[in-house]
Amino acid sequence: MVALTEKTEKRLTIQTAEIAQETTAIRSLDWDRDRFDIEFGLQNGTTYNSFLIRGEQTALVDTSHEKFRKLYFDTLTGLINLSDIDYLIVSHTEPDHSGLIKDLLQMAPEITVVGSKVAIQFLEDLVHQPFKRQIVKNGDRLDLGNSHEFEFVIAPNLHWPDTIFSFDHKTQILYTCDAFGMHYCSDSTFDEDLKTLEADFQYYYECLMGPNARSVLSALKRMDELPTINTIATGHGPLLSHHVEELTKRYRTWSQKQAKPETTIGIFYVSEYGYGDRLAQAIANGISKTNVGVEIVDLGAEIDLQELRELVGRCAGLVVGMPPASSTANTQAAFSTILGSAKEKQGIGIFETGGGDDEPIDPLLSKFRNLGLATVFPAIRIKQTPTENIYKLCEEAGTDLGQWVTRDRSIKNMKSLGADLDRALGRISGGLYIITAKKSDVSSAMLASWVAQASFKPLGFSIAVAKDRAIESLMQVGDRFVLNVLEEGNYQKLMKHFLKRFAPGADRFEGVRTQPAENGAPILTDALAYVECEVVSRMDCGDHWAVYSTVYAGRVSDPDALTAVHHRKVGNHY
Repeated sequence: MVALTEKTEKRLTIQTAEIAQETTAIRSLDWDRDRFDIEFGLQNGTTYNSFLIRGEQTALVDTSHEKFRKLYFDTLTGLINLSDIDYLIVSHTEPDHSGLIKDLLQMAPEITVVGSKVAIQFLEDLVHQPFKRQIVKNGDRLDLGNSHEFEFVIAPNLHWPDTIFSFDHKTQILYTCDAFGMHYCSDSTFDEDLKTLEADFQYYYECLMGPNARSVLSALKRMDELPTINTIATGHGPLLSHHVEELTKRYRTWSQKQAKPETTIGIFYVSEYGYGDRLAQAIANGISKTNVGVEIVDLGAEIDLQELRELVGRCAGLVVGMPPASSTANTQAAFSTILGSAKEKQGIGIFETGGGDDEPIDPLLSKFRNLGLATVFPAIRIKQTPTENIYKLCEEAGTDLGQWVTRDRSIKNMKSLGADLDRALGRISGGLYIITAKKSDVSSAMLASWVAQASFKPLGFSIAVAKDRAIESLMQVGDRFVLNVLEEGNYQKLMKHFLKRFAPGADRFEGVRTQPAENGAPILTDALAYVECEVVSRMDCGDHWAVYSTVYAGRVSDPDALTAVHHRKVGNHY
């Protein structure tokens, strides 16, 4: 069954499919969503998957995004009377999966909510009404009757701290929410065409799961203890049925590589307070751009203090989210362990979590400094609900810390090429350009010289963008930006401005004359020419993305002037 919205231009649809005996998938298809959080550009939209299982009792696994409210409940009530649902299994409480829980419980208040301890705590703040609950731990079971016996697997940090997997022993379906998913919207319920899906599958892993590689391996180890898994019912994208073994193998391979990095940064915060989880994830995404390992630790969960001590000791950098002033004794012990295990020459960064009752930053920061740690980015202070600009600031702060802890490695790599090859490669010249981009309220810019026209029909060009550049998040497929061409003999001022190192969240355009392009990105008034562009595809080139874009508008201020040219002496660094 497919149901369309009244305003079809939004392209929100619902698909239902019988995926196993007495098991129905309810897939909310968001065809035109082009971004998932600030750092995650979407080329193929996404889906939010929910599941209805009927034994002698009935369970619903997850709900949907609030934008699907009418469509979802019209579909669900067409399948079942809401009062006949006995259990709601909450895989995790991120709004794209839990956005309709409050509505569901208002319509059917007798439903028992099943979730991890942390999930139930989150829902108390979300629902604001009493509800029946059942907290589950690893290995706990829920018998729906008619052989539908659910076994729960605790899988924290995939990619939220409250995540659980649910395995139905009758159908051998494992419900995993975010894990093993992908942002890919199509009419196909399952993963028949692996070649079409694998790029999105890997991109999703790198953005959401890679920073939590050790947690992925822990979840895979627990999955190995289950009977054969026939289907992985994910929260996003097609369900995995045809390639379960291959795709779980890829998760294991990628995570094993990620979990043993040359350099590691630890991020420590309290998930059940403020916006700590999302802020920590944004910082982790920024760190990951620098090819540095990340371990995220929820200090509100049960912590082995000896393991925590060992982790802090082997980290090159630490990021600490401030706990509430009224934190528990266990949380206070964890923070004391971090402070007692920190060592000289580590990098440190601190952020508030925005819960309104944060411990003050400055006393703790002073303690770290007195131990000889270096403050790598300014403390991130949250005074209101975090905006896209705040999340972008966190990402940039993470990138700064990742670059700081790898500075010695970077210098070594600069010296790695042979002198003749290095000089020869450096003779490949390029023009001088400034790329400017804006997405919602977030804007950025970078100086570029690796730019070349790539096609006539359509008019298109390629540009190499380092993976750790701040602007990289704004140059996903479908994003629009401006290529500003600098003028020979009149480029020094702009070049000097955009070459300088900006603090996280700093306004790149302060003191620079600009005007808005049709696509919203800034045009540099003092540039020789500009063209408006749209990203069509990206190719992984090691430490850079090769970004291919088409051009649809442009103008030259002086037809007789020449483009500035950049000549390098060496070929293995800027």
